[in-house]
Amino acid sequence: MRSPERARGRVPALLGVALAALCAVSARAVEIPKPPPATPAAEEVYDLVVANGRVLDPASGMDQVLNLGIRAGHIAVLSSQPLEGKQTIDATGLAVAPGFIDIHAHGQNELSYDYLARDGVTSALDLELGVHGVKDFLREREGHARIHFGVSAGHIPTRVKVMHGISGGHPIDRPGWFMGMLRHLWNPTGWAYEPADPAGIRTLVRLLGEEMDAGGIGIGMGLAYTPGATPDEVRAVFALAADRSVPVFVHLAEQQTPEDLSPLETALDHARATGASLHVVHIVSSTRAATPRALAAIDAARAGGLLVTTEVYPYTASSTSIESALFDDGWRERMGLDYGDLQWVATGERLDQKSFARYRKKGGTVVIHGMQEAWVEEALRHPGVLVAADAMPLYEGGEHPRSVGTHARVLGVYVRERGVLTLMDALARMTWLPARRLEFTAPAFLHKGRIRLGDDADLVVFDPATVIDRATYEHSPVASAGIPYVIVGGVPVVRNGELVKGAFPGQALRSRERAAR
Repeated sequence: MRSPERARGRVPALLGVALAALCAVSARAVEIPKPPPATPAAEEVYDLVVANGRVLDPASGMDQVLNLGIRAGHIAVLSSQPLEGKQTIDATGLAVAPGFIDIHAHGQNELSYDYLARDGVTSALDLELGVHGVKDFLREREGHARIHFGVSAGHIPTRVKVMHGISGGHPIDRPGWFMGMLRHLWNPTGWAYEPADPAGIRTLVRLLGEEMDAGGIGIGMGLAYTPGATPDEVRAVFALAADRSVPVFVHLAEQQTPEDLSPLETALDHARATGASLHVVHIVSSTRAATPRALAAIDAARAGGLLVTTEVYPYTASSTSIESALFDDGWRERMGLDYGDLQWVATGERLDQKSFARYRKKGGTVVIHGMQEAWVEEALRHPGVLVAADAMPLYEGGEHPRSVGTHARVLGVYVRERGVLTLMDALARMTWLPARRLEFTAPAFLHKGRIRLGDDADLVVFDPATVIDRATYEHSPVASAGIPYVIVGGVPVVRNGELVKGAFPGQALRSRERAAR
């Protein structure tokens, strides 16, 4: 294993350009490109033409009405002149942008992909939780996914493997997780609360490395859910990430009060000590009242040479499992909340002390109404903060509306209605910036998140005047509106606002180690 000193030298050299872009995109002046030349041959017929749309490319600043020709899944031409296609989408009066890249999407089943596609998402990755069994996870979805998909090497599921000998796959996938846990009812939560000994930590690190070799994109850690993970264990995982020059996608440890900044400071300390690249998931729900100070701390860490990024979703409520460590004794003081701030997903009811105890014993999902709109808007405005949904898997309905409406909500509420972001800045946070964050870890992203000749034809066509989320905490899932067309790898998967039957062009997105083989 390379030393932390070597890793520290390598990571900034590899990712410095991306960091500069992430920090400066909101403020930079962009020269608008001149119109591209017309199609080189009048007789050329493209597989698909997107005609007369307002083409918006945050990477270059391009904002022009153009015709776009697609061949073999790639952008073949951008032209001010008409193009002929085997299929044509008339995008007159509509915006054409790179497909949205969601780096925090737990919803990795068919129904979730369907709703994410109707929210403009063309690539959905679970990089916070991740998987143990990456190879099987990716293989099972190939040929059956409407959109592109990928996962990290998951610390939690790998910890389950080390502690209990179970390969639970994707833990949030209820069937596999439930059957595995049935075999260990005497200690179903040891993975969360038990410390690993030195031999266990070494095994954990080895298995995580194998998962990245199998295609896992970086390492996902949920520190709030694993209070048994010691500083030595966490530091060892960060050191592995530094050695591989990949990000650690971290759900911070739980705050002791809503103003507590120490979980972020601890994660930054691990990044400094090891040279690891750090991505902090859902900044507002993890830092609450400390959000302004957290954003400033991230800026200071960047100024000190660390590669640190973060994300936000555009809702004032979070969601998680009621049986998790987040709701251990003292949760009301830690969160600054009470029972009535919790909403039981299955029924929509607000909880009290009795129903909380009953449902915690049963297990299931709650919505936590615990954030302020000002915190969300501050994070959205902050330069370089990505948009990511933290989309929960869809099974029976009632899940958090962020699972189906995040991207349309940003465009409809925070761009059009409130003016918190410009349209181009909002698109950058959902397309180009996520691609830049991942492209050195997963090479497929070198050709995503942009509208550029030769790049992948992952595109969303939407109406800036009408795009909006429609799901609520009481009525979800409900598909977003104002997104009539979504194209994945040159194949329309949403047409006239409806899913295209039998269209499953989604591809597995893998780490550079696996992609190089």
